[in-house]
Amino acid sequence: MISSRTSEEDQALRAQTVGELWRRTRRRTVDLVTGLPPEDLVVQSMEDASPAKWHLAHTTWFFETFVLTPFFTRYESPDPRFAFLFNSYYVQAGPRFERAQRGLISRPTVAEVMAYREAVDEAIRTRLDYGGLSPEAIDQLELGCHHEMQHQELLLTDLLHAFSFNPLRPAYRAHESLPVLPFYDTNGWLHFEGGIVEIGHPKNGGFAFDNEGPRHEVLLQPYRLAGRPVTAREWLAFIEDGGYRTPTLWLSDGWATAKRLGWTAPGYWWKEDTRWWSMTLRGPQPVELDAPVTHVSFYEADAFARYAGKRLPTEAEWEVASARCPPKGANFLESGLLRPRSTHPDGPRLAQMWGDVWEWTASPYMAYPGFKPAKGAVGEYNGKFMCNQFVLKGGSCVTPEAQIRPTYRTFFYPHQRWQFMGLRLAEDDL
Repeated sequence: MISSRTSEEDQALRAQTVGELWRRTRRRTVDLVTGLPPEDLVVQSMEDASPAKWHLAHTTWFFETFVLTPFFTRYESPDPRFAFLFNSYYVQAGPRFERAQRGLISRPTVAEVMAYREAVDEAIRTRLDYGGLSPEAIDQLELGCHHEMQHQELLLTDLLHAFSFNPLRPAYRAHESLPVLPFYDTNGWLHFEGGIVEIGHPKNGGFAFDNEGPRHEVLLQPYRLAGRPVTAREWLAFIEDGGYRTPTLWLSDGWATAKRLGWTAPGYWWKEDTRWWSMTLRGPQPVELDAPVTHVSFYEADAFARYAGKRLPTEAEWEVASARCPPKGANFLESGLLRPRSTHPDGPRLAQMWGDVWEWTASPYMAYPGFKPAKGAVGEYNGKFMCNQFVLKGGSCVTPEAQIRPTYRTFFYPHQRWQFMGLRLAEDDL
């Protein structure tokens, strides 16, 4: 049967769908900081992190710069100076304030940033309500939603990093103990045949960032993938067995970095008497031994894999395997747990591929064959970072569920570990 729906009706439906996503996304960002004092929102604990206030303003600047300004000639910014303060790295969008000094932006105040958000939101709401957004503007609005989801995750991980330096060790949310599941010592392995497979986001497959495509063929050799991520219990054995003191397990740059930064355990771990603790978004907690280890760098993940006699999976291996287990119901931001949970797999299956912790792959972050960045300033979003970083897959306990799909590629430098980063082991099966 041929549909009678007109292109105008399709556009109206798409505008409604994206508009609802935009409203949910903007509301959740505000929910994430509700109840926090202004003092928490202005701290910048390192160059890689940003104050929560900056995230609130930058995501607003994104909608103003890429939705309102280019498509509506009569739009006027509440404060044109914000374009300099809250641009991140978009060179084509104009000059920017120094990233490492974002914590010095005491003005505008948090209240003024929230008023800025509301002014921009009202301008977009008005145009949504009266059908004033073109298909191109709707595309940019959808991009802005997924951009803001990324910053929701960054907002939380940056707050955790800041709180970890506070001697009072404050909690972002009230302390809550997770249920302790029976110890599960087995790590089943699943076999994959390999062969010529397709990875990457297909055309007309819904929203994706430009770096997720084009879809293309790769050749995989037969391999096996661990049924679950590496746990804190296994990592503790690595520590006790001298993993941080054995240079032959480490890449040269990794060993130099570990020595220079004094790494002896994952990020946010410390030992009191005989017990290991970790700093979490729910404050100090005993290390949950059967939960996935988190806050480990690529260097550490690679060293552990060598210690275990295994390796890290490639990006393509991970993506192909993920087709066996949809992400529905995983431990994402929506669960409210805010930290990885333990699991008790029932039989040989892939557990916790989604949520809990981002999983390092052995694949450098590079362009797929035929990749072309988007035109204009938004083309700077991904392409110019394709150097010296590694791909992670699957999302974490603070990743919004709508942000994740099998082709999603996040990327970090090999020394970074303030995000919820973990690993899953792989091995050849020839």
